[in-house]
Amino acid sequence: MRLLILGTGGMANQHAKHFAAIDGVTLVGGVDVNPKRVEAFNAAHNIPNAFPSLDAALAWGEFDAVANVTPDAIHHPTSMAAIAAGKHVFCEKPLATDYAKAMEMTEAAEKAGVVNMVNLTYRNVAQLQRARQIVQSGEIGKVKHVEASYLQSWLVSKAWGDWRTESQWLWRLSKKHGSNGTLGDIGIHILDFAVYGAGSDIDHVFCRLKTFDKAPGNKIGEYDLDANDSFAMTLELENGALGVVHATRWATGHFNELRLRVYGEKGGVEVQHRHDWSKLLVCSGEDAETGVWKEVEVEPVETNYQRFAKAVKQGKTMEPSFRHAANIQKVLDTAVITEQDRHEHSV
Repeated sequence: MRLLILGTGGMANQHAKHFAAIDGVTLVGGVDVNPKRVEAFNAAHNIPNAFPSLDAALAWGEFDAVANVTPDAIHHPTSMAAIAAGKHVFCEKPLATDYAKAMEMTEAAEKAGVVNMVNLTYRNVAQLQRARQIVQSGEIGKVKHVEASYLQSWLVSKAWGDWRTESQWLWRLSKKHGSNGTLGDIGIHILDFAVYGAGSDIDHVFCRLKTFDKAPGNKIGEYDLDANDSFAMTLELENGALGVVHATRWATGHFNELRLRVYGEKGGVEVQHRHDWSKLLVCSGEDAETGVWKEVEVEPVETNYQRFAKAVKQGKTMEPSFRHAANIQKVLDTAVITEQDRHEHSV
C-alpha cells in the first residue's frame, strides 16, 4: 500500500509512525497548506513527496490510500475527493461534523467500492476487545445495564498544558473554531467504547450538556468559551439494555480515563483504560454469588492502522467503518437536539 498522509499536524505523526512500521506499507507523500510544516513532517518521517493541496496530490496520483488527518470540518470535502479518485480512506474521528455529511461520505465510499475506516483509537484496547467477546459469548447472559464514562482533567490541571494560553486547547472550547465541546471531541470515543463493548447499537437517547464559566465574559482573545465542558446522557440500546454515559474535562485526578461496565443477568464485565494501563475485570459464574471480580489477562490486538493495511490488501472494509462512525454521529447529533427540547428521542 502506497499511503498519502493528508494533514501533517500533531496526530499525523502517530499515523506516520504506526503505518511506517507495517510491512508492505510505504509512505509516499505528505499534504499540507503550510509548506514549512509538511517539509518538516516529511523530513522527520522520510517521506519523499510534498504537496500544497489534495488536488495537487490527486493530479500526481501515485498512491493507493489516504490517511485523512485534517481538521474535523475538512474531513468531508477531502474524503469525498479521494473517494471520487478511487482511493481508499482511513479517516480520523469524527468522520464528519454532522450525520448528513457522514452518510454522504459513507454512501460514496460504499458505491465506489473503496476501503473506508475511521480511527476510533480505543478499539486498540485489548481489554475492550476481550470484554466484547465475553458479552457476545453469553457468559454474562442477556445485557441489562451499561455504564460508561470518559474523564479528563485538563480544565483543572496543567499536566497537558495550560488551556488559558495555548491554542491547541482553547480551540476545543470554542464553537466558532469548530469545536462541539466534550460531546463532539470525546463523546464519539466513549459512545463507541460503550456500544462496541456491550455488543449493541443505540436506539434512544436523552442528553444534558453543560458549559461552565471559565473566564471574564467567557472569552479569551479570539476564543469564545461556549462549547460544552460536560455531558450526561441516558440511553436505551437495541438489545433492550438501559445505559448511562457521561464525560467531562473537570475530572480532577483523571488525565485520560475511559471506563465501561456491562451487566447481564448472569454476570458483568468492567474495562478500565488509562493513558498508562488497562484492566479487564469479570464477575460471572459462581463469583456472581460472592461478588468477587477477577482480573483477566489479555494479549495485545491488532491496531486500527494494521487492520486498515490488511483491509486494503484484502480489498474489504473492516470495522470501524464509515457507516459505523456515521451511526455514532447520528447519536451525537440527536443528543444535541434532546438538550434543546428536553426530552428523549429515537436515533
